[in-house]
Amino acid sequence: MPSVHPLRSPAPKLPASSVSDVLAARGASSEPSLSYEFFPPKDDAGVEKLWATFDELLESAPDFVSVTYGAGGSNREKSFQIVERMAPRVLTIGHLTAVGATKASTREILDRYASAGVSTILALRGDSPKDQPDALERGELRTALELVELARDSFEIGVAAFPEKHPESPDMRHDAAVLKLKAEAGASFGMTQLFFTLEAYQNLLAENQAAGVSLPIFPGLMPVANARNVVRMAELSGAAIPSKLMQAFEEAKSDDEARAIGMEYTIELGRQLLEAGAPGLHIFTLNQSGPALEVARGVGLVSQ
Repeated sequence: MPSVHPLRSPAPKLPASSVSDVLAARGASSEPSLSYEFFPPKDDAGVEKLWATFDELLESAPDFVSVTYGAGGSNREKSFQIVERMAPRVLTIGHLTAVGATKASTREILDRYASAGVSTILALRGDSPKDQPDALERGELRTALELVELARDSFEIGVAAFPEKHPESPDMRHDAAVLKLKAEAGASFGMTQLFFTLEAYQNLLAENQAAGVSLPIFPGLMPVANARNVVRMAELSGAAIPSKLMQAFEEAKSDDEARAIGMEYTIELGRQLLEAGAPGLHIFTLNQSGPALEVARGVGLVSQ
């Protein structure tokens, strides 16, 4: 089993100004970063749970967090409210999608992010909502590259990276070529969607290197605390779950046993990614503190 990574130094009391600053500070001491992703809740009970989760995870001194919003910009207002409350306490990345967007509406979003103290965005093409399948075609902006070009003068920009290729891409080489265009346009880091093998991440880095892409890529790590839910998310995203892991889930005698199998696998993958030189781990919380902290502690980024 790979060794657990040495504990990170405490994060500064004031939020860092950019992910690039985090990378520079962590890189100087060879320490990986820790970050979390949250999503806007659907109801008041979810809002209460979100803030309880945020407060608990903030005690683990994350270097930054990100906040999503739904397809076509749904839940955007809730997302803004969350970002505005988080940004004074920790470096907060706001999501930005092209689906259904115009240049004017995108500039309005960027202005609001700036007013909230957000200096970094994650520029994503996004997918059309199920009830608006032609939303992308109807929008003025069609690609994440256009978002990068629109925001680069005022924001630090992160973009998506796909360890198992974009669902609409012919191959990984094409993805690397697109990522290179985004880097040349001003993107400074990448983040992956969920994936389940070290090889997928290493293949992504190898394709990027061959294409001349040197962006740091943060692996997105999904705690497998609920095997059924994660398997469903993997199917929707196109992420491949190793056959041995699926077999272990199928043979599990209870949900608790399946959870233990899934979390052990997640922690081991996180350790492997750090040993392989990942700049940090970006943990998808699903607005739950328990599994996220279990992973962060298991890989050695937070004390037990």
